[in-house]
Amino acid sequence: MGTRGIGPFDNDAAADFADGLDTAEPERRVEMVREVLVRTIDATGRLTEADEAVAAAALVAAQCPGGEPVDEGPETSMPAFPSDLRKLADECLVRVATDERGPAANWVDPQDAERWQAVLANLRTVLVPPPATVPLLDIERPA
Repeated sequence: MGTRGIGPFDNDAAADFADGLDTAEPERRVEMVREVLVRTIDATGRLTEADEAVAAAALVAAQCPGGEPVDEGPETSMPAFPSDLRKLADECLVRVATDERGPAANWVDPQDAERWQAVLANLRTVLVPPPATVPLLDIERPA
């Protein structure tokens, strides 16, 4: 498997996943994304689809407020993803990022590993943004 960079689609497995989405019927694409996320969350042992799962999570994040478009992914437009995929994508990214035998351990250059982890963290921030802080109002209190 070849890796060209730290982006979600910068590897052969993710590129193959994008090709599969391009050739799938439009109504099947949502399920393909859901299935790879669920399989990765539920996986025991080695995460065999981690790269595809990160790519799927990036597609979901691209449709969220603050999400960035996916440049290297599928050439066809993706259908609107249901909101429940956001939580699955976040869980999946946590699973991939913390797996000791997963992609995080495969980076030769420690700086690339850190940059890749930052990409995952940015995706997670878009998928599950931190709760908004509510400003405290200056309310007069009874004496």
